[in-house]
Amino acid sequence: MADFGSDIELEDFRAEARAWLEANFPASLKGKGNLAATEVTTTHAELKAWRKAIGLKGWATPTWPAEYGGGGLSPQQAKVLAQEMGKIGAFNPMMFGMGVTMIGPTILDYGTDEQKKQHIPPIVRGDVQWCVGYSEPGAGSDLASLQMKCEDAGDHYVINGQKTWTSGAQYSDWCGALVRTDFAAKKHEGISFMLIDMHQKAIDPRPIALIAGASPFCETFFTDARAEKAGLLGPLNGGWTVGKRLLQHERASQTGTGGGGRTVPLNEIAKRYVEVDEDGRIADLDLRTRLTRHLMDARIHGLTLARVMAESKEASGATNGASVLKNSATVVSQGRAELTLEIMGHQGLGWTGGDFTQEEIESVRGWLSGKAMSIYGGSVEIQNNIISKRILNLPDTSQST
Repeated sequence: MADFGSDIELEDFRAEARAWLEANFPASLKGKGNLAATEVTTTHAELKAWRKAIGLKGWATPTWPAEYGGGGLSPQQAKVLAQEMGKIGAFNPMMFGMGVTMIGPTILDYGTDEQKKQHIPPIVRGDVQWCVGYSEPGAGSDLASLQMKCEDAGDHYVINGQKTWTSGAQYSDWCGALVRTDFAAKKHEGISFMLIDMHQKAIDPRPIALIAGASPFCETFFTDARAEKAGLLGPLNGGWTVGKRLLQHERASQTGTGGGGRTVPLNEIAKRYVEVDEDGRIADLDLRTRLTRHLMDARIHGLTLARVMAESKEASGATNGASVLKNSATVVSQGRAELTLEIMGHQGLGWTGGDFTQEEIESVRGWLSGKAMSIYGGSVEIQNNIISKRILNLPDTSQST
């Protein structure tokens, strides 16, 4: 494949991408990227068709290797594709899936060729759903204290224990889980990363109801569950390194910028609800100032994302900068949610009924569910510790007297 580095080559690709999107993206889905998050096991006909089309094309994972079904695009081509999707209000229908954002990249990092051939193509096509088994009732922020037992049973492994906050476990086909394979080793050294088929009676996911109405999280119980020997990702008892890499991928995916058409600019939303002056500006100076600050924060976050991606490429892997990125994404996302409700006024407090638009109802639910972003993927406090110790080289005060 050509490098597509020249302007002429990129413009040729832009024309190709524009033509393909016009032929395959359903116009009825314009600007409805929220469906990608809410319709995980969708019966929405147009969304199903769009997932199938972009999955077969490989453009839901544009820079993944073509040999495993990915788009095989260069970073420059992927940027052009995102620009063209944005122009028509298109979005990546797999952008919220854990297979695309976490498990798939980790398999590409650590998987054998057989594991890549087995798992990557179905992820690219959107044929399978993945969840991640990390936290346990007694192991959250101190994840290395996990106790879910994985024992060698000869030709397979047997797994017993409980995971909690396993997002999407109730409709997942596979789970990427950290398990303890050596109880005699130091707690960070006796952990392995296992790929587990969720279609077995020995696994019982139980949804946890949340205040926002949806139940994406589960308590998940494993009772003599089976994992194949081929499901071991990375070395036996070397899962801590694999698990940290997955978290770096998760944090890097929480950008709030991808997907094309995923969100309407907040300043445009504001102009629908609040008074504007003769120049078309928001009349309320205080609101205008705070909205400008938010837009600046979002821009800074985008620049942080570019820097982290560049550092990761140079280091051949994600860096501790992903912790900075995760926290900046949290600030931008939660700040947008708060400002959106303020801008909408009483229309931003609707839960159901014909007096509120779907966008207004989703805004208040999104504001509530977005509070969890401070915790999942590694809490804000944990990221601050990583930043202080591994980036700023500040002393570990927990060790001082």
